Amino acid sequence: MIVPIEITHPQKKSYKIHIDKLPQLEFDNHVAIVTNPTVAKYHLKSVLTKITAPKLEIIEVPDGEEYKSIETILLILDKLFMAKFDRKSTLIALGGGVIGDMTGFAASIYQRGVDFIQMPTTLLAQVDASVGGKTGVNNRYGKNLIGAFYQPKAVYIDPKFLETLPKREFAAGVAEAIKMAVMFDREFFDFIQKSDLGESKNRIELIARSVKLKAKVVNQDEKESGIRAVLNYGHTFGHVIENLTNYNQYLHGEAVAIGMVMANELAIELNLLSRNEADLIKALLKRNNLPTSFAIDSIEDFYEHFYLDKKSSNGNIAFILPNGRIGTHKILKDIPKELVLKVLEKFRA
Repeated sequence: MIVPIEITHPQKKSYKIHIDKLPQLEFDNHVAIVTNPTVAKYHLKSVLTKITAPKLEIIEVPDGEEYKSIETILLILDKLFMAKFDRKSTLIALGGGVIGDMTGFAASIYQRGVDFIQMPTTLLAQVDASVGGKTGVNNRYGKNLIGAFYQPKAVYIDPKFLETLPKREFAAGVAEAIKMAVMFDREFFDFIQKSDLGESKNRIELIARSVKLKAKVVNQDEKESGIRAVLNYGHTFGHVIENLTNYNQYLHGEAVAIGMVMANELAIELNLLSRNEADLIKALLKRNNLPTSFAIDSIEDFYEHFYLDKKSSNGNIAFILPNGRIGTHKILKDIPKELVLKVLEKFRA
């Protein structure tokens, strides 16, 4: 299956998302595969049998969200310079969302931009992170605050990579699929509700539907000036949770799951969502082994962290919420602080 990305504004760009067994890939330039030890152990050997290039480098970086930093980007760039990579070189991101984001960012700045390819190995990366060209790293102020919009040349999604994925990582990916379903597609939400995602055909359907939704949004709004911001449902709260726990307590999808529950509570306070609809979403998250609660030590401190979110501007915090029912959405930027604190109070430690 091939899902096209066809961006027309601000400039025309196109590439293909391949959902199938990884094909043979032949390059006439230098290629570097960026990965981590965990992914390399399971998949590097088989991937190398699929790639032909006159020069092939393997760049391993530490495994974990806490290493998604400028320091790791410098490590990748150093390896490229030492190997004398030029502007016609290609980077391949073999790993999850962290590897994809960092490889894309390194590609965007190495000699002012070289090509890169996504080969996502986690469900989260396959349904969301590998599609759309968001790249970047974290710093002490927040998540993905340093980065660039930089589209890959292609995305190769091989569902077989998921066979070695830990259950917790798989669940984190399901959270991102649920996010898209709640925002855009009630039928997709119902599919996730009734499906056994342990079955291969259902996993492939989950990936395909998610990618098609993401591609449709990115085609309309590459740089998140409008509808693409809706994909950050659950992230406004989730990014704060990740930052407060130093990126080592929750996987990204787990934090987003909790963030969706928090966002839904805010939507209920604003009469945008019924308790019944919120409970359906929460039940689906729980069914997929995702956390739905978080103990906030200081609600004021939690609130102040919202201002470090990329979606906030001119002192206004952007909240992405369900609007009336599952499958619809609304972005609000003028919610009174008192109302938000009231919601956060429900999660106080």
